[in-house]
Amino acid sequence: MSLTFSLFKSALSGLMLVSSVSAIAAPSKILFGSCGHQDKAIPIFDAINKEQADLFMFLGDNIYGDTEDMTVLADKYQRLGQKPGFKTLRANTPIIAMWDDHDYGENDAGSEYPKKQQSRKIMLDFWQEPAGSARRTREDGIYTSYTYGEGEQTVKVIMPDLRFNRAPLNHVSAMTYQLERKPAKQGPYSPTTDKNASMLGENQWQWLEQELKSDEKIKIIASSLQLLADFTGWESWANYPADRERLFALIKKHKVNGVIIVSGDTHWGELSKYEQNLDYPLFEMTSSGLTEKWKDVSPNKHRVGDYTHEVNYGDLTIDWQKADPTIRIALKGIKGDEIMHTEFALSTISPYQ
Repeated sequence: MSLTFSLFKSALSGLMLVSSVSAIAAPSKILFGSCGHQDKAIPIFDAINKEQADLFMFLGDNIYGDTEDMTVLADKYQRLGQKPGFKTLRANTPIIAMWDDHDYGENDAGSEYPKKQQSRKIMLDFWQEPAGSARRTREDGIYTSYTYGEGEQTVKVIMPDLRFNRAPLNHVSAMTYQLERKPAKQGPYSPTTDKNASMLGENQWQWLEQELKSDEKIKIIASSLQLLADFTGWESWANYPADRERLFALIKKHKVNGVIIVSGDTHWGELSKYEQNLDYPLFEMTSSGLTEKWKDVSPNKHRVGDYTHEVNYGDLTIDWQKADPTIRIALKGIKGDEIMHTEFALSTISPYQ
């Protein structure tokens, strides 16, 4: 690990001085995870801490708040903060974080959640966001990006906010869920028929387009919800097909190289690969959860190999020493044992000159 990155770790553990990240060496090992319950033991932190990663990304449901009482919400964050494994992680590893529904404040909530401004402050205070950060004051959410490295070794992490602006979900009837969806291991939601419905909102879309146009070699879209799965019936980008198609179209329009997706939420882990009408394959590693498990795993035609419903975390490792850097994305279990992985050269996801 470089001296520069070590110095950054010390600074980040105090004030999350993200304004200086552009000068930081590109990370070689990025770990990620989601869905950790503050009232449960989280022994998987022991394996995570042994990795001595350059960066850890919390992808959402980092606590289970599920309340409109902000005293309760703040207390649940503090319970996470008191976990010994979390304390060790915070002291030794730079952390960045996005919320999903449960830490936003309510299961499957969107723009209608009445305490989203108060929840925003509690969330950003806990994750030690700088006082002057745009995440604290934007009218439409806490979306953000982080850039690491310089020259030929650059990584951008893009974290969209899929809660603050999200239009209402489209539900099936209770009978349809019980008779059709539940036996098929699918949830109660269907893709919206409103072409104007969005998870992101137009302002965030304009921001995201500019983020994609920048010239980092690798762009990690850190999504709180699954992006590539076509349909699970649960929350995902597939419920807002115009959003998903817009993202794919922007990648082609602006000839965006090096996009990799990581996601959370599901309470199971899997690898997806998507190639429809794209110039290179998109890979998505879903890591969920740090404590939570879901046995009735939904079908996913883009899944590569098997899934896991045991606790897990994700590992994205980049070998910058090679002329054509190798990227390895893996899921690991409670003791750090590898469950699944894929590996590819950066050139295979960088077709544009």
